[in-house]
Amino acid sequence: MGKDVIIALDFPGAEETLRFLDQFQGGRKPFVKIGMELYYSAGPEIVRRIRERGHRIFLDLKLHDIPNTVKKAAAVIRDIGADIINVHAAGGSAMMKAAVEGATRADGSRPIVIAVTQLTSTDQETLEKELLIGRPIDEVVIAYAENARRAGLDGIVCSPREAAKVHEACGAGFLTVTPGIRFPEGERGDQKRVTSPAEAAKAGSDYIVVGRPITAAADPTAAYERCIREFLGEEA
Repeated sequence: MGKDVIIALDFPGAEETLRFLDQFQGGRKPFVKIGMELYYSAGPEIVRRIRERGHRIFLDLKLHDIPNTVKKAAAVIRDIGADIINVHAAGGSAMMKAAVEGATRADGSRPIVIAVTQLTSTDQETLEKELLIGRPIDEVVIAYAENARRAGLDGIVCSPREAAKVHEACGAGFLTVTPGIRFPEGERGDQKRVTSPAEAAKAGSDYIVVGRPITAAADPTAAYERCIREFLGEEA
């Protein structure tokens, strides 16, 4: 898969989600992210319904448990219809390897498996005072990324600010999926490490995940088209 904009479908239920996606029926089918709120509300069926509409899906459930549990969970969710699934890198290398094993079908195919390094709501103060990690946040992200690469994962979730360093450490083919995207004039909300779509493109992000700047916009399709132009340099 090439670079793309992923819309975070952070809605409370299926009805609101499908109504939002109705706005995109006539043009480009956005790559979308289904997170915990929507998945826990609407279940696996919402993934299948959105897949049937022609959308690619990042199923953002952030698996984080002992290796055997994660392996079994990855085996269950691999066939729901997601193109990307993820785990928390903080779970360790054995857990990440187990996720890849569980996600792999008998024929060797599997969805892309990526790891969350540090949430974009985490800043250096939180890292040190609450998580008791004394290293600079970019060093922590790189270390987690290298662990994920050695465990056989395809990439990581990180801030756009760390994307270039991740590619330098792990190779250009190691995917960087970057949330924390805001238009320059927009509100940051609960995000602390944020950049614009254009800045993320310059930083080398492979995929940007955009939620409220699109879903809460007065004209969501126009906001999506703006993201496509600024990140990919093309029309939607």
